[in-house]
Amino acid sequence: MPAALTPAAAITVRVIVLVLGALTAGAVIASSVRTVVVPRGVSARLARFVFVAVRLIFGLRIRRSTSFEVRDRILAFFAPLALLTLLATWIVGLVVAYTAMLWTVGVVPLRAAFTMSGSSIFTLGFAVPRTLPQIALVLTEAAFGLAELALLITFLPNIYGDFHRRELEVTKLRVEAGSPPQGLTILLRMHALERLDARTEVWTRWIDWFVDVEDTHTALPALAFFRSGVPELSWVTASGAVLDGAALSASCLDLPRDLEAELCIRAGYLCLRRIAELYRLPFDPDPDPGDPIAIDREEFMAAWREMAAAGLPLHADAEQAWRDFAGWRVNYDEVIIRLANVTEAPPALWSSDRGLIGDRKATFIERIRR
Repeated sequence: MPAALTPAAAITVRVIVLVLGALTAGAVIASSVRTVVVPRGVSARLARFVFVAVRLIFGLRIRRSTSFEVRDRILAFFAPLALLTLLATWIVGLVVAYTAMLWTVGVVPLRAAFTMSGSSIFTLGFAVPRTLPQIALVLTEAAFGLAELALLITFLPNIYGDFHRRELEVTKLRVEAGSPPQGLTILLRMHALERLDARTEVWTRWIDWFVDVEDTHTALPALAFFRSGVPELSWVTASGAVLDGAALSASCLDLPRDLEAELCIRAGYLCLRRIAELYRLPFDPDPDPGDPIAIDREEFMAAWREMAAAGLPLHADAEQAWRDFAGWRVNYDEVIIRLANVTEAPPALWSSDRGLIGDRKATFIERIRR
């Protein structure tokens, strides 16, 4: 403590440092609880700051590359490294906070306070507290350190378990929708196999998938940025392909009403909207069926002609089918493209290959750091 300070001023400084240390420790604990423990999507400023900071660093590297293959290889490390950086930030934050608080209760010099803080959080025990306040701080830091370690032990297996469960269905979709996946391909392949009725099994399977992804990706937001093991695949473009396939089925096929397709579309846009809300991506929550979509009429008619050439049973009125398709697509059109842009999804027809009409470019950095 500088000699120029009076005893009263010295006490004031120590109280201020103690309060700041306690607030820092509280912020770190609150961030870890919000991120890992609370089973719903809640805002965690520290986690958002860490992910934005790591993404800025990655942005410096990928800015020099125009090749998607190179960008994909680099971005594959983004989410895992950001997650590990967040875990390290929690530990460092606690060490710094308790170093400050231990200094205020007489552990001097600052190096000794740092040593005792590090010894406590890792329960090494090579720095022994002397007074009751020091013992109280050491015990609480050790408890929080063990808690953070327990979170780490459970958090990483959980997040990778959810990731692999998500990717299992995404990878399986290659059989039905191609790679990269396309909604039209689902109907064409089912028809070629004379099992067009089996399309309802796809919609039912993906209803369950959307429910699961909504739950896991809002509870653990980092999952959205974990990239697929196959570069041309993405959970976002797979979602878009399934929803487009369901929309084409519901609007174009001259068959009994495809209830599973309609339910799949609803499950899909509810899932994607919740994830987009978590990342504060703008979208219209109540679009009108007549609102414009990113798919134009000529693209739809090209798909219509391809289905007709393959012999699929189509409605007689192509114009009405276009209006019906647009009415289904408008529910997820904006949100699927925004998520594809934010996650830098690989090229795929009708999702990551286009922008939005009158879009205000909402990049990852612009939206997530708010």
